[in-house]
Amino acid sequence: MSAQFEHFPEETRQFLVGIADHNEKAWFEENRALYDTSYVEAGKAFVQAMAPRLKAISPEVHAEPRINGSIMRVNRDVRFSKDKRAYKTHLDFWFWHGEKKGWANPGFYLRITPDQVLLGTGMHHFDKDTLDSFRHAVVLPRSGKALQAAITAVRAAGAYEIGEKTRKRPPRGFEADPDRAEYLLFEGLTATITLPGAVAFAPGFADLCAQHFAATWPIGQWLKTEL
Repeated sequence: MSAQFEHFPEETRQFLVGIADHNEKAWFEENRALYDTSYVEAGKAFVQAMAPRLKAISPEVHAEPRINGSIMRVNRDVRFSKDKRAYKTHLDFWFWHGEKKGWANPGFYLRITPDQVLLGTGMHHFDKDTLDSFRHAVVLPRSGKALQAAITAVRAAGAYEIGEKTRKRPPRGFEADPDRAEYLLFEGLTATITLPGAVAFAPGFADLCAQHFAATWPIGQWLKTEL
């Protein structure tokens, strides 16, 4: 099944539209069969199809075809959220590096909605120690120039957005060359692109994802090497 995976079925779109319009347990239970086939099974097939493609980019990447593996669960954690909707209205994937799944290492991520596909590479948010390491890497000549080269390569490959700039002023105690001082305002590092939602349901989607993941990987490689 995975070898033949070309795109998500129309039923995946139907499920995502339905769960957005009827975000309640009753609708979910009535449509559990649709969830099982269009969300879980289609997601597993996609992960299986992506695994060899991603390992060709980065051999150490983890691609696990299961819920709470590379497929994010549909249930929302509402304990500390004002938004009490029970279910997510998108289908998310995470392919990570490191022995333990988490956000402490760079990876490839993908979000599918009926209207948009968001994919990219990197780390959305640095923890305290990683942020400190990142800032030192920006400042130091060798690693700082390598970061510039990685970002230049990604920008040359397509219309990718470089994030995550969240500060208005550089942190105290850090000063970089003017050509990379901007990166001291970042508290994560990602390269992302947003595509029309229709691409997820069109032939060649797995190859399209692989192309974008490969184009954005220089940033992930820098993070993996330097941090």
